[in-house]
Amino acid sequence: MELLIFDFDGTLGDSRRLIVTTMQETLAALGLPVAGEAACAATIGLPLEGCFFQLLNDEALAAQCADLYRYELFPKNNVPGAVPPFPGVVATLHELHRRGLELAVASSRATPSLMQLLGDMDVLPLFSSVVSTLDVAQPKPAPDMVLKILADTAAKPSDTMMVGDATYDMLMGRAAGCATCGVTYGNGTREELARVADSLIDRFPDLLRLL
Repeated sequence: MELLIFDFDGTLGDSRRLIVTTMQETLAALGLPVAGEAACAATIGLPLEGCFFQLLNDEALAAQCADLYRYELFPKNNVPGAVPPFPGVVATLHELHRRGLELAVASSRATPSLMQLLGDMDVLPLFSSVVSTLDVAQPKPAPDMVLKILADTAAKPSDTMMVGDATYDMLMGRAAGCATCGVTYGNGTREELARVADSLIDRFPDLLRLL
């Protein structure tokens, strides 16, 4: 492999508690039924409107929830340290970069938040391309984000691996013609990932043995 593309939430950053809590606060603030942790976590990886649509099946309510989440509640909850890297992520990214692999990020998180969190982890300079859902026409599981990164880096799909914690990540990578690796410690289940991923790892540093 020459290029590794990473999802952020549930793969590099442990944001589950922050996202789930903020989603539940959003629903409660609007007087809507508050979904449980598992139902909220299952939507992580989709664009924000898509997360709430999956819970509510109502486009107008989903858009209202997304605005409240994005502009009022998430900024309040996203205090320093709220999204720590998973164990071994920072050291492993530095080692992959040292070995000469090109690194990129494809995330459904909005660009300002994504750049801030990567900067907080002190890994932003390691990435040749950082693409968010705001940079493409179609969100995951469409291949648009991966295709943009391939264009940015001039990498070939056959030399590229998509690494993520959700089936959306695996389907996106496959649709772009790339290899896929599912991480089992994130928001997706091992069973779900095993059906669509080429390989699985239980710890982020296991990437070093897989490549």
